[in-house]
Amino acid sequence: MNMKRASIFAGTVAGLALAGSATAGMNGLTYDFVSASDQGDYTVRVYAELDSGNRLDAVFGNSVHNLRMDYLDGATAYQNDLGGATSQAINSAFFALAPSLEWDSYVTIGSLYSDGTPFANNALQDIGINWATWDPDGGSLFADNGTWFVTPADPQGEEQGGRVLVAQFTTFSGSGSNDIYFTAGFQGKDADGTTWQDGHSVYIGIPAPGAVALLGLAGLAGRRRRRG
Repeated sequence: MNMKRASIFAGTVAGLALAGSATAGMNGLTYDFVSASDQGDYTVRVYAELDSGNRLDAVFGNSVHNLRMDYLDGATAYQNDLGGATSQAINSAFFALAPSLEWDSYVTIGSLYSDGTPFANNALQDIGINWATWDPDGGSLFADNGTWFVTPADPQGEEQGGRVLVAQFTTFSGSGSNDIYFTAGFQGKDADGTTWQDGHSVYIGIPAPGAVALLGLAGLAGRRRRRG
């Protein structure tokens, strides 16, 4: 980690949502189904929905907006042994040798992989989050004094078509209608450079049969053991 850049957030996470700033700019969280494969039951990518010209700089948890990934009714995260908690650990050059790495569960801002795709590089950093319960253990995650972030100069925080990627989740489904409850604080800047911040949440559930059919699959893969 670049400690000089990390110091922008060190010691300030608890106060992120207490600063006087606008709350306009982010409209919520949405997700797209990406795959239904043998790495978990299905994969989704989660996006921050932003107004035009806005950018996302941080996803955080503090005393006002706790950061939580709660896996519900027996659901668990697929975590690949070669991956990690953030997109900085996802090296796409390894996909040919370890195809399952592509479906790891991880968080990010904008960039899919460590090489920055679809940007020139990946400047993502994190501080203050104990990832161990989620990666590698596959369970829930909680943080009230931690963040993953980029600086306002990093292009990957800029909205692309009104959204910014914040996570990829591959999940073994539980017994309920929803598998994950994801909530956090979010901070960025609007088109005029004014800082905004707010809390947002989303429930993520198993795709309906029609969604699976759109992926060209007859049905969800059977529940499998976690593997690398």
